[in-house]
Amino acid sequence: MDIFEKCRNFTTAREAMAAGLYPFFSEVESSLGTKAIIDGKEVIMIGSNNYLGLTTHPKVREAAIEAIKRYGSGCTGSRFLNGNLDIHVELENRLAKFMNKQAALVFSTGFQTNLGGISTLVGRNDAVYIDREDHASIVDGCRLAFGKVYRFKHNDMDDLDRMLRDSENSGGKLIAVDGVFSIGGDIVSLPELVKVAKQHAARILVDDAHSIGVLGERGNGTPSHFALEDDVDIVMGTFSKSFASIGGFLAADEDVIHYIKHNCRSLIFSASMPPAAVAAALTALDIIESEPERRQRLRQIYTRMKNDFDALGFDTGNSCTAIIPIKIGENETTFKFWRALLDNGVYGNTIITPAVPPGESLIRTSYMATHSDEELDQVLEVFEKLGKQFNLI
Repeated sequence: MDIFEKCRNFTTAREAMAAGLYPFFSEVESSLGTKAIIDGKEVIMIGSNNYLGLTTHPKVREAAIEAIKRYGSGCTGSRFLNGNLDIHVELENRLAKFMNKQAALVFSTGFQTNLGGISTLVGRNDAVYIDREDHASIVDGCRLAFGKVYRFKHNDMDDLDRMLRDSENSGGKLIAVDGVFSIGGDIVSLPELVKVAKQHAARILVDDAHSIGVLGERGNGTPSHFALEDDVDIVMGTFSKSFASIGGFLAADEDVIHYIKHNCRSLIFSASMPPAAVAAALTALDIIESEPERRQRLRQIYTRMKNDFDALGFDTGNSCTAIIPIKIGENETTFKFWRALLDNGVYGNTIITPAVPPGESLIRTSYMATHSDEELDQVLEVFEKLGKQFNLI
């Protein structure tokens, strides 16, 4: 059999394209933060992870430009060899202090951060326990790890406790979970998880990609949100959300970071974050620390949108953050709803099976601190009209 046969037999996406319902790889011609130009038309963007609205902040833009002038466009090598700039180290030191950890380590992407961190720590005699709704980067990090992998029911700490009891082994145990789950927008039950972890001498890694800048006393994530910073061993974060850049990091005890730094394949064999991305992340961190009103405004927005969507009759699940899913149902209906949204000047994200169970496809909406009340009013008006049209409300 030809290995490419599966490629020729894959027709689903082409069928959606032919029907004008293909919702992926949309060409964004221009972005103004809360608005974007797609298909030559201005739309309100509610499909971005730009939670604090910093991608267009003049200070962030200026910092990126100045970094290119000083360092050039790229590092052309890994952190391990020739690509370790002084601003990489500065960013790590700032992040360690911000996260209340001894040390931090930055990677080129958030995906590589989980991929490398988990596969480096979980050895042949170890075990890793993950939530069934964890991000794909956690899942793939576990695939690369030599240890055993256990998946517990979503946010079900009784199921986690049972798995830990039934899988006692001589090696170490790591529990890896999202802080805010990227599809449902719900928060991990961290206080209960910490109790279970302590009972079984398990370490905890929290992926705070969607939490940092949004949750916590200073915007420093889920452990801070629950006042459990000392009880979480490793925090992972990304720069592609609130930090308005690209890259990722781990924050933990110094000896843990030192070990990962010298053994992690996705760090050692990847070119380092480009200077502009590092400078943008550093400046975004300045703003996160100095402008808490952005976080407060974002909280007002997503609380309002959750309440208003629920009042209209939409099913938004257990969301309590800036990610609010609007459950539609079958894949084809979700494609049609997405197209109708776009035609009415609103852009959201389509989430279909197998990312969600059959019959539970949805439009994933997410919000920025810079959305205006007028834009939010317009979004709600469009959803109300389409919700009635599609018999969802």
